[in-house]
Amino acid sequence: MVTHGIDNETVTTDFILLGLWPEFSHLVILICIILLVYFAAVMGNTVLILLIWLDARLHSPMYFLLSQLSLIDLALISTSVPKMVTNFFSGKRAISQIGCGIQIFFSLTLGIAECLLLTLMSYDRYIAICNPLRYSVIMSHTICTQMVIGSWVGGAVTSLVHTAYAMHFPICRPRKIPHFLCEGMALLKLTCEDISAYVKSVVVSSFLVVLIPLSLILTSYTLIFLTVLRMNSPEGRNKALTTCSSHLCVVSLYFGPAILVYMRPGSSKTPKLNQSLFMFNAILTPMLNPLIYSLRNKDVIAAMKNVIISRCPQGKMKICT
Repeated sequence: MVTHGIDNETVTTDFILLGLWPEFSHLVILICIILLVYFAAVMGNTVLILLIWLDARLHSPMYFLLSQLSLIDLALISTSVPKMVTNFFSGKRAISQIGCGIQIFFSLTLGIAECLLLTLMSYDRYIAICNPLRYSVIMSHTICTQMVIGSWVGGAVTSLVHTAYAMHFPICRPRKIPHFLCEGMALLKLTCEDISAYVKSVVVSSFLVVLIPLSLILTSYTLIFLTVLRMNSPEGRNKALTTCSSHLCVVSLYFGPAILVYMRPGSSKTPKLNQSLFMFNAILTPMLNPLIYSLRNKDVIAAMKNVIISRCPQGKMKICT
C-alpha cells in the first residue's frame, strides 16, 4: 500500500521479502525444486486424505488424526511456497502489511496446531497399545473431534496474541525482511523499540507448545516401548513398532528444527540457519510426512490398491493389479 505525505513524498507500508538465499547463484534451480516439492506435498497429502475418507478400513481414530495432520501440512506449505514462487518469477517481492500479518498468523497457527496434534497422536498410540480394551471408549469419534478442534483453537489463540504483539511495533528501518516469508522475529529486527519482553514471551510460548508436548510424546513412547517388549506375539510387536517408528520419525522432523529456531541460545544471530530450518519445517516436512506414513503402513498401501482396483475397468483388471 502506498500513501502520500504532506511533502509529496511517497511512503509505503508494504514490506519487501528478500527471499530464500538471494545471493545463491543458481536460485532458479532451487525455486524449481521447491515448486516440485510443493506439488509432491500437495499430491501426497491429498491422496492420503482421500484414502482415509474413501476406505472404511481406515475409519479409525489413528487415521482420522493422520488426515488432520495431512490437512495441516497442506495448509502450512501453502502459506509460503505460492507467494515465494510468485515473487521470484514476477520480480515483485512486496507484501502488504495486512498480508504480512496474515502470513505470520497462519504459519504460527498451523505450526502450533501441528505440535499439539502430534502430541495427541502419541496419546492415541499409547491408549491403543497400553490400554486396548478401553480404546474405543476413550478414543471415540467425539473425543477425537474435540482433540482436533482443541489443536486448531490452541494454535489460533496463541498465534493471534503473538501476531498482534509483533505487528504493533513501529518500523524505523528499511522495510526489507531477510526471509522467504513474514516471520515474527525477522519482522521485529526492523523496529527500534525494546523487544526483550516479546523475546521472553516467545521463550515461554516455546516451552508451552514445544517442550511440554515433546516431553509428553517421549513419555508416551517410553511407556509404549515397555509394553511392546512384554508382548508375546512377534507380529503384534512388529506392527506396533512400525506404526510408532513412523510417528517418532515425523516428531523428530518437526520438533528438531522448531527447538533449534525458537529455543537455541543466540538463534536470532544466525538468520541464514534459521531460514534453512524454516524451509525444512514449512516445505520439506509436509512432503515427507505422507511418504513416511504410507510407505511403511500396510493398511494405507492396501487401501491404495483397493481404490485403484475399484476404479479400474474389468477388462484392464490384470494390468491395474
